[in-house]
Amino acid sequence: MNIRKILIVEDAALLHRLYDLLLYAYKRAGTKLAFARNGREALDTLAQAPDVDLILLDVNMPVMSGLEFLEHRRRHGVFERIPVIIVTTEGKEEDTVRGLEAGAAAYLKKPFEAADLHHIIGRVFAPADAAAPPRAAAGSADEQAPNAGTQPTR
Repeated sequence: MNIRKILIVEDAALLHRLYDLLLYAYKRAGTKLAFARNGREALDTLAQAPDVDLILLDVNMPVMSGLEFLEHRRRHGVFERIPVIIVTTEGKEEDTVRGLEAGAAAYLKKPFEAADLHHIIGRVFAPADAAAPPRAAAGSADEQAPNAGTQPTR
């Protein structure tokens, strides 16, 4: 699968720039990035341009949280084909379980390294050809990224 567009749902503008840098390899390969500041903006963005292949979703946001976004998506049956990776500071096991039960494909705890993000995107899309960024940031595909996965690290 070729990742054509990633929607990043994050209320911190500084993190928008960070994602822009972290996803540079994807951008060089033609992936477009779109940004929303909360779950409501994400729904509006998706309604106008549903050509998104992946959503990176923060949990703690104003207006509509990441979990509220996932619940809305499931309740209304909209945009469910798009995988969601929760990227948040919430790292307790119950937070992870809540996110996965709400429909997220994976969970990544902040702070993280670029390799962690690339690894988890690869896991979500494996065994598709998007399993690694066009040029992997570090390590082999067989290595487990320390913060990546569906379980928080302790």
